[in-house]
Amino acid sequence: MNLTIRPDDLSGEPTRALVAAHLAGMHENTPAESVHALDVDRLTSDSVTLWSAWIDGEIAGIGACKDLGDQRAELKSMRVVEAHLGRGVGRAILRRIMADARERGIRSLWLETGSTADFVAARKLYASEGFVECPAFAPYAPDPLSTFMTREL
Repeated sequence: MNLTIRPDDLSGEPTRALVAAHLAGMHENTPAESVHALDVDRLTSDSVTLWSAWIDGEIAGIGACKDLGDQRAELKSMRVVEAHLGRGVGRAILRRIMADARERGIRSLWLETGSTADFVAARKLYASEGFVECPAFAPYAPDPLSTFMTREL
């Protein structure tokens, strides 16, 4: 597998389409008030770095890191194209984000993901990379449909 992961400015249609698919997927099984995925406008904020993964010239996944200040950052918008699930793309993106965060002086990463069965694979991935469950963190409130996790870097 020829996997390339690079910063992405969301100017390309493949990345924008995957962000749209990610948002649509989040809204399929989750009430709007419990969907915390970022849209294209919020992913292009100065506080967010988006990474895209490519296999042989095709987009395979995305993941973002949002600076929270105080040497903290939040993992956002992790999504792997269905055809590439189970191939290590999500893990590679996560590791790239963690390495970049360390280089920028981030001391801890935080995330919110779903708590339903649809998100078991995501929670297992994060746990296998050292993330542990924690209480809701700002700006989130406790939500039975959310699982909150953190990891020191």
